[in-house]
Amino acid sequence: MTLVDRYILRQLAVALLAVTVGLAALVWLTQSLRFIELVLDRGLSLAVFLELTGLLLPNFFSVILPITTFVVTLFVYVRLAGDRELVVLRNTGRSHWQLARPALVLATISAALCMVLQLWLVPLTHAAFREWQYEIRNQMAAVLIQEGVFSSISDDLTVYARQRDNDGTLRGILVHDARDKGAPATILAEEGRIVSSPLGPRVILLNGVRQTVERVPPPAGSPPGTPSTLRLSSLTFTENSIDMARASRSDDVRNRDSRERSIDELLHPDPAEHISDRDAQKFRAEAHQRLASPFTAISFAMVGLAAALTGQFRRHGGSARVALGVGLVVGLLAFGLTSGNLAAGNNRYIWVIWAQTVAPAIVSAWFLSGLPGLPRATAARLGA
Repeated sequence: MTLVDRYILRQLAVALLAVTVGLAALVWLTQSLRFIELVLDRGLSLAVFLELTGLLLPNFFSVILPITTFVVTLFVYVRLAGDRELVVLRNTGRSHWQLARPALVLATISAALCMVLQLWLVPLTHAAFREWQYEIRNQMAAVLIQEGVFSSISDDLTVYARQRDNDGTLRGILVHDARDKGAPATILAEEGRIVSSPLGPRVILLNGVRQTVERVPPPAGSPPGTPSTLRLSSLTFTENSIDMARASRSDDVRNRDSRERSIDELLHPDPAEHISDRDAQKFRAEAHQRLASPFTAISFAMVGLAAALTGQFRRHGGSARVALGVGLVVGLLAFGLTSGNLAAGNNRYIWVIWAQTVAPAIVSAWFLSGLPGLPRATAARLGA
């Protein structure tokens, strides 16, 4: 690598590091706002908050790194053109490809980092993140209960507390427990407290009433078609306890989503999991999208190079090509979302994912090569 290549590469690398870290920090800040309430109002420790939100960062980096690679490639080369540095380098006999070499090196490094993130770190951290969510929902249910709000601990357990004291005492409690499908219960209590146990959190209720609705079958000898009746049972108590973890431990296995699975698991799901055909198609589309997405760092960088190197930039000009390059990448990002959804619905369109990844690089390479195959006058008019 020549001295000029190292000079350009250094500018690109510093800009990429600054832009990527800054943008990731901004995205992390906006996403972490939804977890701050767990710390301020529900007693979650700051260490857990930092660990929980830190697990989101690898996914942020894998998404924004191809974008920031394009941004720094385009604007660093546009700045070099505006400062006449590219004019001087061209006068030494350097071609478009020689000028593009530092950006291609950086784009290759970005693609390699994205590959590591997508194939290893993102599934690992996403699985850990969902484990934390599962733990908070099922083993740290106390943090989910808000004062004056009906809090859904699970799909079949809802808790309401009119007031929550500083010491954790709940007052004016209503619990709707539908985990027993045959006899859902509604419990009212004057006060209570959530305590930990080896089997999960429990709420101790004081001075209340438990009401259960049971379906009673018709008595023997009734005419056919006699409907069953509902019976309301009411029981007062001075102390009662409710398990706030899931009632059935056999159903307490967390289903893993596609982001947690390795490429092999996505392409060849375990038959014991009884994955439906629809989910299997989504898994295959996710696998191909995860394999293809790192290469968008190279494609986007190529688009930036084509926009920056194949035009005649004046010191305060070139805005049209910059806008064109930005518009193309925005369109590619939108099309990438569409192609992923299309392939997830029907695996016959998986090729669209790869076409969206590879085609921009091929077209950009054609421009950087001087539009071979077109008449020279046409190529010159297009600014190659």
